[in-house]
Amino acid sequence: MTTTIKRRDTGVSLFHALSDVMRLEIMERLKDGEHCVCDLTEALKTGQSRLSFHLKVLKDAGLITDRPEGRWTYYALNREGLEELESVVQSLQVSRPRAGSSSRCP
Repeated sequence: MTTTIKRRDTGVSLFHALSDVMRLEIMERLKDGEHCVCDLTEALKTGQSRLSFHLKVLKDAGLITDRPEGRWTYYALNREGLEELESVVQSLQVSRPRAGSSSRCP
């Protein structure tokens, strides 16, 4: 698989994970540090099954990590996943046109 195709597939997964208001809200909450799933359920005023679905999407995309402790699971942002997201976005930036380059269209 070429680097371009791999980066595109990674981008699809990352952007899908961020394409939901609830998931963006979860990411915002996790900026402050690790949170227990019970705290997130209360803060986001949602059911645990709905929250679990969104957390799984974010985890599968590599944007968050989980750490079980006793009966609870704690979630945190995944620095490596965020760096990958930044890399994908940077790859989409428009290159500066080279001197002398011209459009092929009339």
